[in-house]
Amino acid sequence: MGTYQIGVLEGDGIGPEIMEETIHVLEEVQTQTSNLALHFKYLPIGLQAYHRQGVTLPRETIDSLKAMDAGILGPLSTHAYDISNSNMVNPSGFLRKELDLYANVRPAKTYHGVPSLFSGIDLIVVRENTEGMYADRNLYDHSGEFMPDPDTVLSLRLITRKASKRLAKIGIELAAARKKHLTIIHKMNVLRKGCGLFYESCQKIGEHYPDIFIDDYHVDAFAMHLVQHPQDYDVIVTTNMFGDILSDQTAGLIGGLGLAPGLNAGDSFLLAQATHGSAPDIAGKNIANPVSEILSAKMMLEWLGIRHQDPQALQAAYAMEKAVEKALADGNGTKDIGGNLSTKRFGQYITQSLNSLE
Repeated sequence: MGTYQIGVLEGDGIGPEIMEETIHVLEEVQTQTSNLALHFKYLPIGLQAYHRQGVTLPRETIDSLKAMDAGILGPLSTHAYDISNSNMVNPSGFLRKELDLYANVRPAKTYHGVPSLFSGIDLIVVRENTEGMYADRNLYDHSGEFMPDPDTVLSLRLITRKASKRLAKIGIELAAARKKHLTIIHKMNVLRKGCGLFYESCQKIGEHYPDIFIDDYHVDAFAMHLVQHPQDYDVIVTTNMFGDILSDQTAGLIGGLGLAPGLNAGDSFLLAQATHGSAPDIAGKNIANPVSEILSAKMMLEWLGIRHQDPQALQAAYAMEKAVEKALADGNGTKDIGGNLSTKRFGQYITQSLNSLE
């Protein structure tokens, strides 16, 4: 307890810039927290790994992560990868499946000092991470997309009872620690078998938690309700693609993806990951917002603290969140959220805010 091995995967584009500030914040909070030791190991990934080693996800990176407690991953420029090249796999999707990181946990919360469409939003989208529609996660070998002729594509979606039930359990446990409200999102009126199995599996887990209020929506109707009354929701569980879309929608309600953290959680490993893209157009300009990555690292510490019953990790996570809140409330930030600070200066301000917390 208190000592953790953390893999650092900088990613592409703005990844190295926001990762640098994230590690600075983690190092500072470590110095302020007794009996907390974070040991960082930088591992190759993405385009840098491809240029140096000929592969976007080296075997050494995978094997190293399996021996660690958690990892922190920066954004990746997967849109620039050559999908016909077997050495240019999508590292994010591959790691989620290889390490069985079945729950993608994406909070959305409004912050004082940041312009947003609503106030008082505090919800979490919990998205299934290892199956669904995405072609790198629906078959054991190759992808579940087929072309019977040059003008036709058939795409498969994988839904299993096991994945649905364990995702529901994560969602319900989160709801139990929050506002005791779980919302199941599906499209059961059309996708009767796949969404039907997902809904049934979630409801079955919910039967063991009578104090949790459980409701459900069709995904299209929920998208409308979400932009009308986002304050009404607490924890949302859904399948992979629906969750990918809805979590970006919730980020838009609070001020953008630069404020939206993410955590890929499995039973034995955690991978913190900013929810936004690699923004290659601003890479190297020192203007990227590091908050999403910093808060993702905060989530990593929080979950490590819960799983290992480690109050020091929980204390550090709480301090990180409060430091970000203070920095934003003071009117500081990068240009995307109405501020005028650089990436590095904003990261320094958050680090300094740790020192001024009561």
